Amino acid sequence: MQLTSSSFSDDQAIPGTYSFCIPDPAHHVCLGSNRNPQLSWTNVPAGTRSFAILCHDPDVPSRGDDVNQEGRTVPASLPRVDFFHWVLIDLPSTVNGIAEAEFSSEVTPRGKAGPQAAHGARQGVNNYTDWFAGDNDMRGDYYGYDGPCPPWNDEIVHHYVFTVYALDIEKLPLEGRFGGPEVRAAMAGHILDQASLTGTYTLNPALR
Repeated sequence: MQLTSSSFSDDQAIPGTYSFCIPDPAHHVCLGSNRNPQLSWTNVPAGTRSFAILCHDPDVPSRGDDVNQEGRTVPASLPRVDFFHWVLIDLPSTVNGIAEAEFSSEVTPRGKAGPQAAHGARQGVNNYTDWFAGDNDMRGDYYGYDGPCPPWNDEIVHHYVFTVYALDIEKLPLEGRFGGPEVRAAMAGHILDQASLTGTYTLNPALR
């Protein structure tokens, strides 16, 4: 399979249009347009019955002590963990692309509704659900796509890996509320092929 996007190129910067946060000189960051990028995939293997899409950032700090704190930085040496930005499953095998802003066109405080989505697909919760859990104004279940918003004081540029999976089953055996780890586990043994596209993003003025 091959995965391409008209929104950004592989290993290149993701435009702020597709981000949850964009730079703001006065306040470090402000909310972005949060549109999902356009994606297209080709060379789908025979026997494909559905697609799943995951977008994850493998560069998220494993500890939040220094995150977005004045006069401090998130050191490059800090161990990193996965943060899921998009969890989409049960896309029909007849679908070979997603339009820009088809699944997200703005920041939705407390999260977009789910799991039902366009094309009869289902969306899981992304990790903003956990990130905002202690914020009275923003906490909720964040279904679907929410774009990059890495710490503005992080010493490293973050990578956002969009992966499309061709699966040999029509529906993944998941019920209720699910996230990226649950989808990865449910896909095991059902992946016929996969393709990835990686974009980069930073809010650190020293790295832009």
